[in-house]
Amino acid sequence: MKPALAFWTDAEDLECASFLREAPNVMTFCFRSPSGALFSFDPEQFLTLELPLPGGVLHRTYTISSSPSRPTSLTVTVKAQKESIGTRWMFDHLRPGMRIKARGPAGRFSMMRDPARKYLFISAGSGITPMMSMTTFLYDSGVDPDIVFVNCARRPSEVIFREGLEYMATRSPGIDPKWIVEEPDPYRPWTGFRGMFNQLMLGLVAPDYLERDVYCCGPEPFMQAVRGILHGLGYDMARYHQESFGAPPVEAETVPEDVVPQHDALAEVRFAASGKTMRAAETETILATARAAGIPIPSGCGMGICGTCQVQKLSGQVHMVHNGGITDEDVEAGYILACCSRPIGNVTIDL
Repeated sequence: MKPALAFWTDAEDLECASFLREAPNVMTFCFRSPSGALFSFDPEQFLTLELPLPGGVLHRTYTISSSPSRPTSLTVTVKAQKESIGTRWMFDHLRPGMRIKARGPAGRFSMMRDPARKYLFISAGSGITPMMSMTTFLYDSGVDPDIVFVNCARRPSEVIFREGLEYMATRSPGIDPKWIVEEPDPYRPWTGFRGMFNQLMLGLVAPDYLERDVYCCGPEPFMQAVRGILHGLGYDMARYHQESFGAPPVEAETVPEDVVPQHDALAEVRFAASGKTMRAAETETILATARAAGIPIPSGCGMGICGTCQVQKLSGQVHMVHNGGITDEDVEAGYILACCSRPIGNVTIDL
């Protein structure tokens, strides 16, 4: 289908075009727009997929692993853990031709907001996905980038995108992939780095790390270790950026210091469109209060990251903390994230 001169929005479903097994328990799903519209997003941004499980719709948030420089399709690369429900459903049931709903793109981790001359990308496991998007975007720009690309995995066979990154490196000398594994695969020799990422390895893979902007993504303990390594070496942490689905929340809405949720105080939440009013403790979230009233609000991460649960507050005050899932402009327009907003006094929601 010839691409349409229009951009996809989440008012339209996504259609699965193909899928590819990348590594053990890792698959990439490629989506297209049924209308032929193009995709516009920043490298690193994520989507919240509405997965139609037998027990009801499940919302799951995934980083986009493709690049906006290739706008006719969009991919997410997902890893199934032992406790995975949504991702395991995708593995077993999501096939070409199927259509699902999605929200987004969203997220503000991207290097598009603060471009640099030299980059150091550090990731672990599936945290490689935003790094792949950013590297592909820079590679497609036609100007040779300067990227030291570090990825840590348990074994070489579990390194995601290895062949794709190494191919780009053969075409662009400014892309320098470095693989660090904990142990080799049986019966397959490994001549690369082995062990846990540390200060010594940082100096070996990127001797000029002080000159580079660092982007990091992976499990929180891994990112905490990377922050400790850089801080201990005198790195300017203002040039450190990370994506995390478990980052410490930050205040999102300014409220007076003496106006905070009280355990023994009750609030009243009115849902204007539904005509329902609920009494709830000020320590209860708007999301939980809505569900208790039988009013469904889509939600994904539950930590104020993905923005899936954004609703409009018509009046009243809430105490909201989040991890970047809503913009300052949306807050000024009266929007809140239901998963991390707690009502203070009387609040009216447009639901």
